Amino acid sequence: MKLKCDLVIIGGGPAGMAVALEARKNGVEDILLLERNKYLGGILSQCTHKGFGLQYFKEELTGPEYADKFICQIKQSKINIKTGTTVLKITSGKQVIALNRDDGLLFVNAKAIVLAMGCRERTRGAIAIAGSRPAGIFTAGTAQRYINIEGYMPGREVVILGSDDIGVIMARRMSLEGARVKAVLETMSFSAGLIRSKMQCLDNFNIPLKFNYTITNIEGEKRVEKITIARVDKNMKVISGTEEKISCDTILLSVGLIPENELSTEVGIKSDRVTMGPVVNDNRETEIEGIFACGNVLHVHDLADSVTEEGEIAGRAVSRYLKKERRHRPQSIKIIPGSNIKYMIPQHIEYIMPERKKIKLFMRVKNPAETVRINFKDNKGKVLASYKKRTVTPGEMLNFYLPETLLTEQLKNVTVSVEQKSR
Repeated sequence: MKLKCDLVIIGGGPAGMAVALEARKNGVEDILLLERNKYLGGILSQCTHKGFGLQYFKEELTGPEYADKFICQIKQSKINIKTGTTVLKITSGKQVIALNRDDGLLFVNAKAIVLAMGCRERTRGAIAIAGSRPAGIFTAGTAQRYINIEGYMPGREVVILGSDDIGVIMARRMSLEGARVKAVLETMSFSAGLIRSKMQCLDNFNIPLKFNYTITNIEGEKRVEKITIARVDKNMKVISGTEEKISCDTILLSVGLIPENELSTEVGIKSDRVTMGPVVNDNRETEIEGIFACGNVLHVHDLADSVTEEGEIAGRAVSRYLKKERRHRPQSIKIIPGSNIKYMIPQHIEYIMPERKKIKLFMRVKNPAETVRINFKDNKGKVLASYKKRTVTPGEMLNFYLPETLLTEQLKNVTVSVEQKSR
């Protein structure tokens, strides 16, 4: 089947739905939303815990409740949706090749494409844990689906490797279902997730969190029987003599998320080596004109609320692109990560929009710090603007508006740094 439309959105999670709704609000009528699952919502459908919507809706919701608010709006807007549809390929000419049971092979020629495919979990193979290959080793997201969607209990005596949000949330979930979580292990010297998640999920349930520890060996034939853990140094090397054994029947791995960028890579979109997502400008447009990216396929977010916000940025930008309302700056401004900054989104600024006076920057720090300033510097190192921050941690994404004055100056580069506040 061959189709033509103005906008194709790949992915029906919070980012994709936000793009569709914002583009429709800004006058884009011919929209096609493609989703691989049978229903919209992405990962939100299995996130039955609360904590969603506090920023966007100013109320606390579960994942399905948060998704449902947008799904209802999508249906009311009568946006064309195709679920159960797998996108096989996109081309630089903005053709989307997809497959589903009802239509067979689809060839969709679009004027613009938005990538919103989300991310996937790292597995045991990605971190190379030694030992046998018994049953009982799951990624945290898989275990979450088994419990919350399928109704299966993965195990009874659990060790979790990784302290990011999904890891600690599953520590709490397993405890509530009657399992004994013997330990949450973290290779770093600080928690990898939100501070509130650690407090609510580990501290409140007396679940031990062991920093600077990893799993060095897995034992068991048919099922996991025991593991060996050991301390690691700052270079992630195992410290000899610190090994200890823990008996368990289940291991959950929460060792990071990877943006789903196979489609992006195949079409030739340049990727950021840190985020592993596309390099984009302030409109979330990739280096291929007319192809945009947002949400977790661009960089991994902490909150669905910020995913939605970024989807709306892309939705407004793609509507301007289709209406040919964009105006280029005299020169692009490159945003450079400085001291203690892991990455910056967007990586460069190219457009001037009369209705948008400020551009929001998303970033993560490399290491925790207290009483700091977020400094914006020019090519010569002169501080042009500064924000105060009491604490920063890698587990919590930061966002700041690029000061309007920086957009009016003839700058080629702006370096953003986290520096100790002078007394």
